Amino acid sequence: VQLVESGGGLVQAGDSLRLSCRVSGDTKCISTMAWYRQAPGKEREQVARIRDSGTTYYVDSVKGRFTIARDDAKTAVYLQMNNLKPEDAADYYCRAVDTIDTARDCRNWEEYWGQGTQVTVSS
Repeated sequence: VQLVESGGGLVQAGDSLRLSCRVSGDTKCISTMAWYRQAPGKEREQVARIRDSGTTYYVDSVKGRFTIARDDAKTAVYLQMNNLKPEDAADYYCRAVDTIDTARDCRNWEEYWGQGTQVTVSS
């Protein structure tokens, strides 16, 4: 499984961006897809997550501004970012996780990461 992000760039505060993460390979066992970010000098943090069930999670700082979505085949996951703030500036990474599920013949836990896309927000 390979993940490739796109959509980052330089924007002004208040603007919007839509990040995309294309997933190739066998997506049958993917259960969770998520976006993380890492700003210089800071630890990587989970920004948003979507599970098999469609349940989503957002870190408090982006609630009401960011929306995570994926396609049914789990070949893409998106992050719509509205009303961007300078503190949202970071490298954004997508992550996918294989679950162990015998019903789907999924036997190994595995995680996959993309290479990242940079988001810069000017004030």
